[in-house]
Amino acid sequence: MKLVITDSRLLKEPITIISELVTEVKLKFDKDKMQLVAMDPANVAMVIFQLLSSSFSEYKVSDEEIAVNLDNFKNILRRAKSSDTLIIESEKNKLKITIKGETTRTFNLAMIDITTADQKIPELDFPIKINTNTLLFNEAIEDMDIVSDSVNFVMKDNVFLINTEGSFSNALVELVPSNETIITSSTNDAKSKYSLEYLKKIIKGSKLTNEVVIQFDKDYPLKIDYIIKDKLSLGFLLAPRVQND
Repeated sequence: MKLVITDSRLLKEPITIISELVTEVKLKFDKDKMQLVAMDPANVAMVIFQLLSSSFSEYKVSDEEIAVNLDNFKNILRRAKSSDTLIIESEKNKLKITIKGETTRTFNLAMIDITTADQKIPELDFPIKINTNTLLFNEAIEDMDIVSDSVNFVMKDNVFLINTEGSFSNALVELVPSNETIITSSTNDAKSKYSLEYLKKIIKGSKLTNEVVIQFDKDYPLKIDYIIKDKLSLGFLLAPRVQND
């Protein structure tokens, strides 16, 4: 296997974000993409990352799978500047990572064994879909965080409401259809509660793109996607919190 990527950010940023949720992952390679599907240790959030072969200037792989410690992988990738070229090669039980810029630096990352079964992406049907600006969504989540540790996502009359209540205060953000917010919904009444601890980690996907896709339903998992067309997708599934927690 040999991968060459001239825009190191396409790999460095997603791996850094994912490492806040999981520590050991399987990376799968086929002719079209590199893929990572993992669940956090508490089984609350799933991350689905795909880096398409078109993101690489050189992409030579067979169908294969490797496992690595994500913290160690992240620490190596963070040494790369945005102008550096990354070269990743598999050699026996290690991953050889070369960073080429003003200097050439080489790191060897030991592969690990993961005996757990592969994570399967659940088939979910979402009647609500919101495409919006990441800044608007991030600010809404940050607003909620100063009040409580959970947040309600509500769809009411084609308006996306984000609200929460604390012991002494409450907060509400309304997103209405606009040039920056496109709402598609087949239901007029849905509400679900989610953990802000996880959402604060998930919204770091905004480092990749200024658009986010949000999908949910009544007492149903939340799906959040950050997509760079023809390059990559970074998606998250977040389990709902029970209403009386």
